[in-house]
Amino acid sequence: MVEHVRKGTLDFVLLKPADAQFLVSTAKIEPWRIVDVGGALVVFGYAFAKLGRWPSLGQVATGLVFLGLAVVILYSIWILVVSAAFWVVKVDNLSYLFGSLFDVGRWPIDVLRGVWRGTLVLVFTVVFPVALMTTYPALALLGRLDLRTATLALAGGVAFAIVARRVWRRALAMYTSASS
Repeated sequence: MVEHVRKGTLDFVLLKPADAQFLVSTAKIEPWRIVDVGGALVVFGYAFAKLGRWPSLGQVATGLVFLGLAVVILYSIWILVVSAAFWVVKVDNLSYLFGSLFDVGRWPIDVLRGVWRGTLVLVFTVVFPVALMTTYPALALLGRLDLRTATLALAGGVAFAIVARRVWRRALAMYTSASS
């Protein structure tokens, strides 16, 4: 996508009778990543066996909803980074920054302690919502996610996706194409 913007070849995508965001998003699909899902299921099975209890059907359903929300948020972050290519010449440095922030997201939000906990929880839940992608699905599976927090998290994730879509549309409107 970044190369399309840089070279001006995004015109070929925009001329197709489908949504440009959909076409850009599905240009590279890696079906062998399903192996990762299988590995995750093995890890979940092992972890719950060690806990000595299994999640209820409701907890699994809530966990799946939050897993879907995590995918939507990850996709939205990707759209925001890609949209930056319309204004910034090189987006590569931005992807390194997001990679570092995602490294923080590997840890559950409960790891954060001390004076900065409140600020960091706010940043990683609202500004850059990696906590929604990592901590909340696990809390749902463990039955530790209360209704108020779940509702706010879902609303925040949907709002984040709406903002990403609007930024994409604005960025696309700024595109001058190869022929301009």
